[in-house]
Formats: sequence, structure tokens, C-alpha cells
Amino acid sequence: MEVFSISSDVKRFRVQAPRVDALKVDVTTVEETRKKMKKMKAFHIPDLYKSNIIGGIKESRRLQDKLKKDFSPTILNYGTVKFLISRHFGFCYGVENAVEIAYRTIEENQDKRIFLLSEMIHNPDVNADLLSRGVQFIMDTAGNQLIAWETLTSNDVVIVPAFGTTVEIQNRLSEIGINAYQYDTTCPFVEKVWNRASAIGQKNYTIVVHGKPTHEETRATFSHSKENAPTIVVKNMAQTIELAKYITGEKSSEQFYEEFEGQFSEGFNVKKDLQRIGVVNQTTMLASDTQGIADYLKQVIIKKYGIEGSDVTAYFADTRDTLCYATNDNQAATYGLLKEKADLVIVAGGYNSSNTSHLVELCEPELPTYFISSADKILTDNLISHWDLHNKVEKITKDFIPDKEQVTIMLTCGASCPDAVVESILFKLHSFFPEAMAIEM
Repeated sequence: MEVFSISSDVKRFRVQAPRVDALKVDVTTVEETRKKMKKMKAFHIPDLYKSNIIGGIKESRRLQDKLKKDFSPTILNYGTVKFLISRHFGFCYGVENAVEIAYRTIEENQDKRIFLLSEMIHNPDVNADLLSRGVQFIMDTAGNQLIAWETLTSNDVVIVPAFGTTVEIQNRLSEIGINAYQYDTTCPFVEKVWNRASAIGQKNYTIVVHGKPTHEETRATFSHSKENAPTIVVKNMAQTIELAKYITGEKSSEQFYEEFEGQFSEGFNVKKDLQRIGVVNQTTMLASDTQGIADYLKQVIIKKYGIEGSDVTAYFADTRDTLCYATNDNQAATYGLLKEKADLVIVAGGYNSSNTSHLVELCEPELPTYFISSADKILTDNLISHWDLHNKVEKITKDFIPDKEQVTIMLTCGASCPDAVVESILFKLHSFFPEAMAIEM
């Protein structure tokens, strides 16, 4: 174990290289993506989302671990309170790209009405600020119409959110005279999934999408995928097991259309379209879940056709990993974080954020976990208002900080959470320990 100082003896990192064996990902794909990331541009992010402290931690870790192979947390020891900060968290490439495009669009089109198809990213602070600048949302996150299409004109500006959008909406905008690609903030890693689905679809495979059926990204991926191939969405392993029963013939076709209503493409033929399949996913799903689903379906195919080795590709497409780099890194860093000992975990992010919710799912079995959207949810030193992921309600917990000589708090956030939010949470928690050493700016 090596201990070194950033700017003073108060702030310390502990550098290790733990094995992250809970994540099964395609290492080659991840490394290729990281090489491409090095060549990607640096984005202009508004100052209100930045933090000198959090930004400094990230930069220090980046310089110490350029290959991103160390998933141990950053340790900030202030005496009576110690913080373990996840190795990877916060704005990813796709989010920074979306934020830059959105704010540049506002600056360049002050004489026009500006709309977003829906929330640009799943973060309440970012979306609230965009609304305060006059941007209007055409739909909510579930796809319900807030502003009628008929009220839009060809002179209006419409921003496509980071999740992408459906082919149907692209066509609708085109009919109005609006170029859906002019202000398109679709994450390139989402487009990578679309391209993968298109490629295997053109080889006569049916596409199985692992994702949340109502999530904007999954709706978009489903829409683009079905342009080239029969497509079905499975939301979890339970649905995958049921889908497998149609592959093996254990269940009748009639049951399929009722069981998977709203999750399959038009004209889906159960007997024909489940003979050759390939799995892609919503980029923010839990990596181990997607891998498990792909492995399960692959074994079902192998058993059905009695095939071995490379022959399986005749029936099961090699899609490799379609999670984005940030999802992989954040989940791996969370596993690394949980190798340490602590009293509680704070996970920050939008309550409708898929990637953040999966970090919560990883932490909950290990430690008391509090999912909050901002520092304002920390009401007092013994009251916290947090999101109950399972019952979909916000609840208040008393005495969330234990009474002990030194309290250790883990802190992480999702890929759409600004560094400024993490900093404000850090300061709020630190303020409850009057005898703690000061945080140096």
C-alpha cells in the first residue's frame, strides 16, 4: 500500500490494484474504446457544474493511473470523518458532449424558440437550469406529449437528448421541416449499439435488446433496430428465461404475444424469428446482468441445436460488449469501492437515472445506502431524504450517521451527475463534524 499527499497531509489517496472479478466484460472492446477516448475532444462545460476539489481528485488519479487499471477509491481523511471517493464517477463523454451542444445551441439561437425532445440527461439540476434559460420539453421521460407537434414550426430549434430518439420522431420532425440531426446530442456509444444491431440484423439475426422497455434509450434502440431486423426487448433475466421457453418450444406462440406485449417489433414471428439471435443492450445496464442474459441465451441455443465451438455463431451472433466505457468504469470502480470498510454509502444522481440506479443496486447488499439527488436531501446531521429504488418513493431515515469516533462515508454518483453536486454533498456531510480538519480548497 502506498500513501501519498495531494496538497497536504489532510488529503490522502490510497493506491491499490484490486481484482474486479464481479464484472464480466470484453476486455478487448473496453481497451479499444479507451484508446479512442484519448483522441476525443475536451468539452466546454459551464462553470456551475464544475468543482475544483472533485476535478482535482479526478485529474490526480488520471495522472497516476493513465491506463485505468486501479479501481481503488480515493481516501480523504479529515480525522473524525473519512470519505472514500469512487475512482470513476460523474459526467461521461456522452453527457459532456450533450451539455456542450445544448448550451452552445442556446447561445447561438437567442432569437428562436428552443425545444428538447425530453430531458437531455437524467439529472434534475441540469434539466432545471435548461428550463430556466427558456428551453421547453416536448415530451416527458415516458414519452407523453407535453407540447403538441402541431405547434412547432420549421423555424424552431429542437435538440435531441443524449439517449437518442426514435426513427418515428426523426421522421415527424422532418415533416415539420426541422433537421433532427442539426442539434443532435445522441451519445456516440448509444449510436454504437444501433450500428451493432444494424450489422447483425442485416445478417438475418433477430435482435434481443436488454434494457428497460420504457427508458428513452431503449425505445430509441428498439426503433432503430427494428428497421433492419425483428427485435424484442427483455428487461431482466426473468423475462429472458421465459423468452428461452419460446426458443425451445416449451411455450406456444400465442402466449408470447401476450407476455411480451409492447416489447416486440411488428410482424414478429415466434417460430421463425427466434432461430438466430444476437444480444445488444441499453448502454447503462448492469454489466453482469447483460453478460448473464447473453450467456444464458447462448447456452439455450447450443443445447437446442446440439452445436459446439465456433458453430454457435450460425445461430448466436457475437455482439461482444455494448455497454459504454463509463458504465463499465463506474461499475468496476464501485466494486473496488466496496472492497473497503465503511459505515454508509451516499450515491448521488437523478432518481430516473438508469446507470445511477445500478450503482445503488451494487451498494445496497453491502452497506446502508442512501440515493440522493443533491445535498439538499441531507436535511440535518441525523435526517436524510432519499429515494427508495424498490418502492419508487422518497423516504426519510433518521440517525443515518452513526455515533462513533471516526465515521467512514463512501461517496459516488452516476454518469450524469455534475462534480459540483458531489462537492456540495461532501461539504454538507463534513459540516456535521465540527472537530474534523478543514477541507482545503
